Amino acid sequence: MADEPSAGSSRRWFVIVVALILIAGLAFAVGRFSTFGTQAAVSSPGTDSPEAGFSRDMQVHHAQAIEMAMEIYRKTDDEELRVLSYDIATGQAGQRGEMYDWLVQWGLPQSGGPMMQWMDAGDSEHAHGGSSADAMTDEEAHAAMGMASAAEIAALKAATGQQADCQFLALMIRHHEGAIPMAEALLELGADPRALEVATAIKNGQTAEIDAMKSIQTRLGCTD
Repeated sequence: MADEPSAGSSRRWFVIVVALILIAGLAFAVGRFSTFGTQAAVSSPGTDSPEAGFSRDMQVHHAQAIEMAMEIYRKTDDEELRVLSYDIATGQAGQRGEMYDWLVQWGLPQSGGPMMQWMDAGDSEHAHGGSSADAMTDEEAHAAMGMASAAEIAALKAATGQQADCQFLALMIRHHEGAIPMAEALLELGADPRALEVATAIKNGQTAEIDAMKSIQTRLGCTD
């Protein structure tokens, strides 16, 4: 009768197989990262690209959303609004950090040309102007992006109770409605896969949040 393989031999073969799998996986990963590095060096977005403009402008946009969301999170007594405002603040803080890192990885400055001018590339339906000569000021761009004015932010901070809740909802709905066309413009004009993925998440996520906020407005009896 043939000798049965010993337990020690079986263990040795198992270790060898696992080692071979790990080596093959490492080789595949090295190849993938080498290819990624080469592609990134060749095809990283430039400073005037839609991706760079989107990253810069959306960081500004997100910063105000985080400020407003944290303001209402601290003082609202409405549990549904408290949860939603927390989700907005944390979600947009994460996206803002990622967009900051994109610009670092692409070797680009965190600030660039006039706000929203990147949306004028090609024949985008979301274009907001033409040459740099008729580019919007930052204040005009903020308004076009649905952002709150300094006076509106001050009023939100001074408000309490249901008045504060309703003011926040009106401001954040408008804020989200300004972000969606920016995301749509990047989806139309951009090429970077991760940037397009985030733009899709912003469009879909903020559309859903608008619906949720309108529902809360109805429940609270908010009036425009």
